Amino acid sequence: MNLQESRMSWGRDAARLAMDYGIHFPDAEGYATDELRRDYTLAMDAQPTLTTSANSAVPAMLTTYIDPAVIEVAFAPLEAANILGEQKKGDWLTDTALFPMVESTGEVSSYGDYSHAGSTGLNMNWPQRQSYHWQIMVRYGEREVERAGLGRIDYVSKLNKASANILNRYGNYVYFFGVAGLQNYGLLNDPALPSSLTPGTKVAGGGNVWITSGGAMNATANEVYADIQALFYQLAVQTAGLVKETDQLILALSPASSVAMTITNSFGVDVKALIKQNFPNIKVVTAVQYSAKSTANPEGIAGGNFVQLIAETIDGEKTGTCAFTEKLRAHRLVADTSSWSQKTTSGSWGAVITKPMAFSSMLGI
Repeated sequence: MNLQESRMSWGRDAARLAMDYGIHFPDAEGYATDELRRDYTLAMDAQPTLTTSANSAVPAMLTTYIDPAVIEVAFAPLEAANILGEQKKGDWLTDTALFPMVESTGEVSSYGDYSHAGSTGLNMNWPQRQSYHWQIMVRYGEREVERAGLGRIDYVSKLNKASANILNRYGNYVYFFGVAGLQNYGLLNDPALPSSLTPGTKVAGGGNVWITSGGAMNATANEVYADIQALFYQLAVQTAGLVKETDQLILALSPASSVAMTITNSFGVDVKALIKQNFPNIKVVTAVQYSAKSTANPEGIAGGNFVQLIAETIDGEKTGTCAFTEKLRAHRLVADTSSWSQKTTSGSWGAVITKPMAFSSMLGI
């Protein structure tokens, strides 16, 4: 269709379109010719520049997915109570605890029908411990809670969970190390504990350690087992034979050091099997506090990797326990104009070791 033909065709259609369909193009002169249709520079809706900012998609937030499953950061397990057990002693009003101890005394005399010689008695002591209480505040604002909700975080419940976790983690620390300045001692630093042994020299790799800092096995299975034998020998000497190989024993060491339990000897028998064969009721417990102190593990031992062998009971009595006054006390919720706060507290006596002779240890494994 040329230009003349397009004008004639439009002249025939214009009146009919206006009358029958209500379509009016008063300034139109004709239909677009084939040549004009192919000339896109003449498009009536084209404009040289944009008035608004250029974009290529919808806002990124509209295509962002938030997983409803909230991932929480993992912390090292709390193992002090798993080693000695845990008991409540007193309450949060109690400052001092006395632990009565009695020792039998007496003397015998040659028998005589009318003799009243010989006597028995008791020597009584009341060792004491001082409690320590700590607190934490939970605070949250109305807008803060609602904004966290936009990110699918249950803010208040997570704060309360964090409060209980932090209180409990500090309680675990007190169980291991006590509180400086108080008669409150831990499983690793009670002044009544016997001195630590030194590991035997390792012919396999030299030095005394079971495993090098790089993770290489530095000792043979027999050398590791010999160190554990030395720990039990110390227990037998300290308790004058009250502790037997068949008693309930706890071997507490670091997670890294426990890998040495997998070292096998020339007969294919590993350390764990050797231990179980001779100490059938032994329990192995790991805790990071037995590791060497480092930047990554500030709760470790300054002198190197540490291990303890503990007899759980002597003559039917527990040799020690982790003791607390309160595990978690939630105080009243205080409402402000647009925020809330709540205090939570805990308290502890540390690790109450009643029979230090039931503990032997080795430093620098």
